[in-house]
Amino acid sequence: MEKYQVNELEQIELLTVKGGEKRIPAKRVDIVSLRMVKESSLLYKDRSIRSPEDAYNLFKQFLGELDREYFVLMCLDVKNQPTVINVCHIGSLNASIVHPREIMKTAVLSNAASILVMHNHPSGRPKPSKEDIDVTKRLVEASRIIGIELIDHLVIGENSFVSLKEKGYL
Repeated sequence: MEKYQVNELEQIELLTVKGGEKRIPAKRVDIVSLRMVKESSLLYKDRSIRSPEDAYNLFKQFLGELDREYFVLMCLDVKNQPTVINVCHIGSLNASIVHPREIMKTAVLSNAASILVMHNHPSGRPKPSKEDIDVTKRLVEASRIIGIELIDHLVIGENSFVSLKEKGYL
């Protein structure tokens, strides 16, 4: 820890380049706070998520009709009750770039016990792609490290869905 401790004299030396002629300004470090902002809410009469069908019905209620790929996170409490829904990424007609840190950031900030993710296929066919399976594996690994269980990843089509957990990818 001593390596990081700097006294006043050393701080002055850090601001001056050797030779003493050219001065480099000190680095400003921002002090921040992170907050989640509630945009709206919806009522969920079933209270808890007990199956992929429950999650699908809530996601459909939230999303409605979409013309692009949306990657959405649902955070759950210890009783599997939804607490937060967050659109993590809006993609193009046939692609969405998702990074685990964006998913986990919201999960941690909302004190989630577990999470469900889903994304839609605007084509209407919910067949998981290789990329869908790859991102699921990365999310499983990230969630295991953080300690927030990934319960399922749903791929939603026009009037149907595929659970990647039921397909054995989780």
